Amino acid sequence: MLDIKEKQIVQEVEGLSDEILEFTSRLVAQPSILGHEKSALEVMESELSRLALDPVQVPINPDDLSKHPGFAPTPWDYENRYNVIGVRRASGQGGRSALFNGHLDVVSPEPLKLWEYDPFEPFIKDSWLHGRGAGDMKSGVAAMTYALHAVEKAGFGLNASVTIEAVIEEECSGNGALACLNAGYDAEAVLIPEPMGPGVLTGQVGVLWFKVNIFGVPRHVSEATAGVNAIEKSYTIISALRELEAEMNQEVHPAYRQIPHPLNLNIGIIKSGDWPSTVPAEAEFHCRLSYFPGMAFNQVQEKIVQTIEKAAQSDPWLAENRPVVEFYAFRSDGHIAKPDLPGIKTLKDCHKTITGQDAIELASTATTDLRAFHFFGHGDATCYGPLAEKIHAANERVKVETIIETAKVYALFLARWCGLAE
Repeated sequence: MLDIKEKQIVQEVEGLSDEILEFTSRLVAQPSILGHEKSALEVMESELSRLALDPVQVPINPDDLSKHPGFAPTPWDYENRYNVIGVRRASGQGGRSALFNGHLDVVSPEPLKLWEYDPFEPFIKDSWLHGRGAGDMKSGVAAMTYALHAVEKAGFGLNASVTIEAVIEEECSGNGALACLNAGYDAEAVLIPEPMGPGVLTGQVGVLWFKVNIFGVPRHVSEATAGVNAIEKSYTIISALRELEAEMNQEVHPAYRQIPHPLNLNIGIIKSGDWPSTVPAEAEFHCRLSYFPGMAFNQVQEKIVQTIEKAAQSDPWLAENRPVVEFYAFRSDGHIAKPDLPGIKTLKDCHKTITGQDAIELASTATTDLRAFHFFGHGDATCYGPLAEKIHAANERVKVETIIETAKVYALFLARWCGLAE
């Protein structure tokens, strides 16, 4: 049940619904793919300033972070790329601190021909807000930001500090959240508004990225048998990696026994050839592979290297011209969190108070920025957010009512976790 003060706060969220949706739309309108996040960061920084949260920029410095065990080496640079943070200091004493972490980077919407509309021109239709990043996860960023604003607008302070953190590179490395954590931004509870629907995340798989280069011999197609087709040689390695994927799915972690095929290999990029009448001399393909909690990146890395080596030995050409494998970006171990941690329990109680339903406990077959806080932070951390569909696919959308519902749950969480100060 809501007490009088909590009712005031929830009513304020309801009254801010239009502003929450408008802010979401402004964020979605920014095409913040990898390396192009600045426009979204500027919108976020401006909004935090408008809400008197005195934003600061937190850069990603690879030289500093390279010493951190959670750092993911990348082939791109970080010049003029940063995260944005606003902190509301405690108005009283005796509360517990909270941090909301949301990512502003999105994946590419290509191919655009699959979309029914421009992915960066958000609009609402049939109670769904459409656009790239609408669900994953700009609506959640708006919800978390306005949850804090609703508490203040209702006339209350909080007995502990609250951090609003907007980061980049959740979709590829996790270095954004790690840079903020490394800069000292942490809390006793960390909530990430990933589009989990009515669920609270209690586990996620590990994820790593790697690329493989295969070398062949170029020839005019009239002499194809004198050449070596690098694309066709790739089949041998990809087939072996598929066998590794099947092997890794045989002994299923207890948290994933109800999920069919929880570990997935994805061949996400392939580059090769430049002319239909020339035998391609080189092929490059990039992969994502997940692994169960309890396994370490180094263990899975070694499995991949051994798998590729064994497959190469089975082919006379590849045995003499070894494929080259390189690991970059994601190297994020999985984990399981206890659902009865005080922060998670408080969140679940708030969800039930607002919705009348118990929150579902979810073990995700993907990874999130939660990894940084679980392994390197000191607070109770989980993901909870709106209901979205088709994330990373064409025609992404998020259910409008669940954006507002998430903001209500988060605002109530602040009241109960941090404690209200008048």
